[in-house]
Amino acid sequence: MTRHRPPAWLKTAVFYQIYPQSFYDANGDGIGDITGIIEKLDYLQSLGVTALWLNPVFASPFRDAGYDISNFYQVAPRYGTNGDLARLFKLAHQRHMKVCLDLVAGHTSDQHPWFKASAQPEPNRYTNWYIWTDSAWDSTEPNVVRGFSERDGGYLPNYFYFQPSLNYGYANPDPGKKWQLPVTHPAVRAVRQELKNIMRFWLDMGADGFRVDMANSLVRGDANGRGLRALWLDYRSWLDRHYPEAVLISEWGDPRHSIASGFDIDFFLHFGEPAYQHLLGPANGDSKSRDKKRIFFNRRGTGNIRLFLDNYLPHYHATKRRGYIALPTGNHDFSRHSRWQEPEDLRIIYAMLFTMPGVPFILYGDEIGQKFLEGLGSKEGSYSRAGTRAPMQWEKARNFGFSTAAKNKLYLPVNPITDAHNVAAQERNPESLLNLTKRLLILRRQHPALGNCGNLTPVCAKAGKYPFVYERSYRQTRFWVAINPTEFTLRLKLPPLKSVMNLASEKADLARQKTNSTLTMDPLSFGIFKIG
Repeated sequence: MTRHRPPAWLKTAVFYQIYPQSFYDANGDGIGDITGIIEKLDYLQSLGVTALWLNPVFASPFRDAGYDISNFYQVAPRYGTNGDLARLFKLAHQRHMKVCLDLVAGHTSDQHPWFKASAQPEPNRYTNWYIWTDSAWDSTEPNVVRGFSERDGGYLPNYFYFQPSLNYGYANPDPGKKWQLPVTHPAVRAVRQELKNIMRFWLDMGADGFRVDMANSLVRGDANGRGLRALWLDYRSWLDRHYPEAVLISEWGDPRHSIASGFDIDFFLHFGEPAYQHLLGPANGDSKSRDKKRIFFNRRGTGNIRLFLDNYLPHYHATKRRGYIALPTGNHDFSRHSRWQEPEDLRIIYAMLFTMPGVPFILYGDEIGQKFLEGLGSKEGSYSRAGTRAPMQWEKARNFGFSTAAKNKLYLPVNPITDAHNVAAQERNPESLLNLTKRLLILRRQHPALGNCGNLTPVCAKAGKYPFVYERSYRQTRFWVAINPTEFTLRLKLPPLKSVMNLASEKADLARQKTNSTLTMDPLSFGIFKIG
């Protein structure tokens, strides 16, 4: 098979993640919708965004916020219609923006017609579309759900009990368990084909690709990963033949393996590889659990950048020019960094995230430092994640401009602090986090060395030491980026330079001298310098 090359548009892509029900409510029912996204396209374009990732917008009982799909071919009525989504594709494309959908490949809702048919005791087309044991009394599978229906057996869920796993087969079936079907079984092949049908349906309508939920969960009994890799390479080969500009983004957390399996982008997240935890902290938890981690971004200066780099760099070198690593500002599954960090700290974090290689991903609201809301309880299976999923704060108005609905009709409560961060106020303030985000994305766009494909070389990255200094380069152009998230003033001798141009620094200076260069950084500072 010809080696896959990522779509060219990814070279300059900046993604924005939209949780649809919390972004903007255009019809006043208290729930964000597709028309609301359309009405905010100009804002997103002004931010510097070139691509959108929408969390699931498909028909669902919404016991897991739409990750329990009951119809892959239909937009959920609360968000609008298929026609509304087609209109979003068209209007985004007119602004040279891409739109990617969330592809829940590994499971459906237990309310999906396929699963209801599969649960029947009489054999039918869908009997083996899901993974069922041979007996309701089989106790050898600890996670199996029994007693769902009159079918004599239990099914394997992919996450919550109401998310039965679609059957992509077993790479190495256990001969003693006849229900473990091989990847060549006709029913398994039918499931695999159906996923192509789903992708084709939305790509033909105008979608530009997919973020694949739990992308590494599909093939079972696959200890060496060959079955999973073969599956995704087959999908990638099919896309290259029919939709070569379509992007595949994986929720995998292991770029070396996911990129080699045909994906274009993979995230460094809080699960899988630990690098992101060492950089920014664990996904959730409390302050004590964070204190146990040697987190780089902390004011006390007790972190260790090597715990991040020694994990990140092997993935970077293995995937360079083959795909992209994403270091997102946040994610719908994890606490916002604003839960632990003040706006001043977020400025330093973004200075690093937006000057690293790979494709940037911004979670809605992170550009204004929107706070994690404590004590919301659970909504549609969110549990501890609800505080991240609260409505976007657009302006100092009713419901922060998210919706005209009564407060008791809102999908989730808005921030009770009336002067909380909002887009309108930050747009008027040249020094706001929003405007810093815009400036950093402009620099990234103007200078390929700072962009998605520029080279990365650590300059000063010692265990337990600050600042972190790294070089970004492209052809003959070079930049040094210096990051000081601590409360201390730092001074560092660096190699001599022929020239220095300060592009976008805050409280940092790089001075050229005869035998060396001197970097001076105040507390909570960063520097972006073009060097020669």
